[in-house]
Amino acid sequence: MTTNGNRTPLIAGNWKMNLDHLQAIAFVQKLAWNLTEAKHDFGSVEVAVFPPFTDLRSVQTLVSADKLPLAFGAQDVSEHVSGAYTGEISAAFLAQLECRYVIIGHSERRTLHGETDEQVAAKVAAALEHNIAPIICVGETAEDLEKHGPSAVPVAQLRAALANVSGAADFVVAYEPVWAIGSGQAATPEQAEQVAAALRAVLVELLGDDVAAKTRILYGGSVKSGNIAGFMREPNVDGALVGGASLDINEFASISRYKQHVGL
Repeated sequence: MTTNGNRTPLIAGNWKMNLDHLQAIAFVQKLAWNLTEAKHDFGSVEVAVFPPFTDLRSVQTLVSADKLPLAFGAQDVSEHVSGAYTGEISAAFLAQLECRYVIIGHSERRTLHGETDEQVAAKVAAALEHNIAPIICVGETAEDLEKHGPSAVPVAQLRAALANVSGAADFVVAYEPVWAIGSGQAATPEQAEQVAAALRAVLVELLGDDVAAKTRILYGGSVKSGNIAGFMREPNVDGALVGGASLDINEFASISRYKQHVGL
């Protein structure tokens, strides 16, 4: 396996609009037990869950009280700090809930809610202002891929998202080809690596070698236990943003434990 330097792999489970707060409590308890029983090294591979907003307080209380070695975060954040923005959730609120991460610019937000690159950049800045690490999602549709070729759209989206970011910022990048999400047909490891390498080159150009070397780049799109090892063998892929498979405790635990069950 090619070394990824000092970047700790991150396996992130995006629950989307699934599981209420009671179901979230049961899920987190079982996931932590499953991984602990399997002697998962949380320092070697970080595991994080991203429940709906209504679950976050319950997850925070459980993780804190039981000292569970799981990270958690939110699925979105407002670009505004406070004010008359009905339905919006401020980064200040997420910080009070001890969220380590927040997903920003997910393809479903871009396509279903019309989020622009400028809004994504503003949300990234809002998260960083409150010491929450944004997971910046970038990716292309099948039409984008055919028209512009690989990496062009993700690279442009990342450039826009980093408009207000300095070299000291702590963030994660997630490449999620829209054509692969939920299709059951993931990108190949070679395709993921090609785009991840292009994204890292943007980091070098905009923020320097040190930031590029430490920033984790995830792949997301029909990730499962049967294909995770291929992605993790690539030098510029540092983890996965997992969708549907993250709702199955055994499958998500198996993805998280890729090092053990495939001998990496």
